[in-house]
Amino acid sequence: MSPELQSAATSLQKALASASASLVEREAVVQLVGLCAVASEHVLVIGPPGTAKSEAVRRVARALGGKYFEYLLGRFTEPTEVFGPVDLKRLKEGVVETQTDGMLPEADLAFLDEVFLGSTAILNTLLGILNERTFRRGHTRMTCPLRVCVGASNALPQDEMLAAFADRFLARIFLTPLPDARLEELLGGGWSLEKQQLEQHATLAELALLADAVKTVDVTHVRGSLAHCVRLLRQAGIQLTDRRVVRVQRLVAAAAILAGRDRATEADLWPILYALPTADAQALGRDVLGDVLRASENAALPAAAEEASLGPLARAHRLAGAAGELLDAPPEEADVMATQAWRLKLEGVAREMDAGFPPEQLPENLKTLRQRISDAVGDA
Repeated sequence: MSPELQSAATSLQKALASASASLVEREAVVQLVGLCAVASEHVLVIGPPGTAKSEAVRRVARALGGKYFEYLLGRFTEPTEVFGPVDLKRLKEGVVETQTDGMLPEADLAFLDEVFLGSTAILNTLLGILNERTFRRGHTRMTCPLRVCVGASNALPQDEMLAAFADRFLARIFLTPLPDARLEELLGGGWSLEKQQLEQHATLAELALLADAVKTVDVTHVRGSLAHCVRLLRQAGIQLTDRRVVRVQRLVAAAAILAGRDRATEADLWPILYALPTADAQALGRDVLGDVLRASENAALPAAAEEASLGPLARAHRLAGAAGELLDAPPEEADVMATQAWRLKLEGVAREMDAGFPPEQLPENLKTLRQRISDAVGDA
């Protein structure tokens, strides 16, 4: 991998880490949106109201830069609210043309909340933008710069016509409210979120460089494994459309690029889990593909890889990163409250290490970090 490409991948990794700061258990959402931006694919975020869907996407948009469009769709939303009004100046000249300044057709990243509530006219127009990246603005067509569109909804649609539209969103992630054990983190993170500034940003040029590199990734080595995964899923009753089977290769290639590889390996197969259509299918898919996904790892997208695979390598990468970040940035001794919060975080990481790995199976790097945590907590 060239130094320029490695630098772009590192920049994106830091930007996504900055965007997910204080978003408790939403790191995987941020990282999945980043992965889809590199792969030029779209993602659905499904979950009940109040689960930080909007906040996660907004922070990714700020971290990536470029033109951002966001809209909450409803039954009575007009196409002009999303794609732009008729250009009155051109209309006086006898030409019907849409004025797209600041609207979805000119966005680099878009977020459509309650996406399935859009009218037939809106959804049909969206299909062209999502699939071909083109928008018919009257007598002419324009090319849309859209990198990724994130759709959000409280639930997947039951209507067959809407399900066909939903199939254009390759990746899906399902959110639930945080468990009781993490309420303190939720309260602390939510309190500081509004005051927090993003410290790292990527650029559209870096994103474009990574997206171009995806097209050159050698995926031939994993096509047999990918086909094996699809067969296992079909045997379990989980069906993927041919379109999704083909396009999931883009997510695999993007995962490889962000992991620093120009040749995909079995460690990069984990995005297939996000291509499964429902929460039940993803839960079953983790069991069906358990042996295949055990090798999953991605240091740039650790939370997304871990959530997809629940594999030990992916979990170890995330825990090592979390422990190292805390241990390398201890608070001032005089700041009692900061020290207490820091200690609680370290104890949480230690508990997760203990729960996730039997002592005899704890990776060597985690053994060292686990001992450092014990020493630090004892000193604190």
